[in-house]
Amino acid sequence: MRFFDGIFSAPRWLALWAAQLGFMLDAMDVLLYVFALTTLKREFGWTNAQAGLVSSVTLISSAFGGIAAGIVSDRIGRRKTLIYTILLYSFASAGTATAGGIGGLIFWRALVGLGLGGEWSAGATLVAESWPAAHRAKAVSFMQSGWALGYMAAAGLSALILPTLGWRALFLAGVLPALVTLFIRRKVTEPEVWTNSRERAPFTGIFKPPYARRTFLATVLATSVLFAYWGLFTWLPGFLSSPASQGGAGMDIVRTSGFVFAVQIGAFFGYLCFGVLADRLGRRPAFALYVAAAALLTPLYGLAPGFSPVALFLLGPCVGFFGTGFFSLFGAMLAELYPTAIRGAGQGFVYNFGRGLSALAPFAVGSLADTYGLGAALGLNSAFFLAAAALVFLLPETRNTELESL
Repeated sequence: MRFFDGIFSAPRWLALWAAQLGFMLDAMDVLLYVFALTTLKREFGWTNAQAGLVSSVTLISSAFGGIAAGIVSDRIGRRKTLIYTILLYSFASAGTATAGGIGGLIFWRALVGLGLGGEWSAGATLVAESWPAAHRAKAVSFMQSGWALGYMAAAGLSALILPTLGWRALFLAGVLPALVTLFIRRKVTEPEVWTNSRERAPFTGIFKPPYARRTFLATVLATSVLFAYWGLFTWLPGFLSSPASQGGAGMDIVRTSGFVFAVQIGAFFGYLCFGVLADRLGRRPAFALYVAAAALLTPLYGLAPGFSPVALFLLGPCVGFFGTGFFSLFGAMLAELYPTAIRGAGQGFVYNFGRGLSALAPFAVGSLADTYGLGAALGLNSAFFLAAAALVFLLPETRNTELESL
């Protein structure tokens, strides 16, 4: 079977399109806050630490949403869970427009986080179970590339809406992803590996032999790399738009959006290339290559404004390519570490528990930025990228694993 066979009609492709669209719009809704961050700081008089706290709350709630959705998807199916989570983050994003201060923003962004975590758990499991081993990493990479597209969509909407209509109108536009659920209800079916499975094992199975050790190691790996990612990319637009006196690049919102586009174009191709490498070379070497390169590039990017905007622009796509493309590992490898009965629970727990712990990253970077400037604070993330490069080799190589045999 060739990868592109039945691209608009085969059940595996319909599942992939649904998950990618859901993840793209998920990213858009989550990242609208990132682009509105400087505006919100100015309107409400926040410090960097307070602004980072809202992002941290979103990540903490996403951990609960992802773990819960993983468990639920093992019971009611991947497709239904995907629909419910998309509806949740869509309406919560629109609700953000009604916030009157930090309390209201924390409430609505926490609900967005529940949908964020849940959508990934359901979507990644749906894709992994719908594709054979030879193409699984490529399919998951295609799904994950939706994050880069969503990031670019958030940048485009912010440049279009924020300067003229304000941040409330920007968040109100976040209700649009709810329309995707109509397509999912009509076209997408459950994977056969799930519908043919009669066993419904308890969630606690991921903490028992032979899965306990891999659950622990995979969670530590996810925590490390998610801390690095959120510490870097939560503050990326703020870094670009902050004045040079605060360690930033001093750009306006339109120029910031253009530079973010460049970063996310790199990220899009980083996702796609990772899938090819992971299916050919193995999950672990491909991942280690990416995060080691990200560790090197992150501090260079933080220092780039001291050289020239051209250096910042040229480094941006490289940071996007290596600093995000590796995430496809989790959708493929985690699915290959667990049997069907607890696959959703395993994927949901490992990735989202790690995301919950990584919620400290936006706050930590924001706190350092108040003292040392944003450019210097971004360098903190390199240590976590390097740790992930070593940790991945403690897990088994799962390339060519057929899920039906588990």
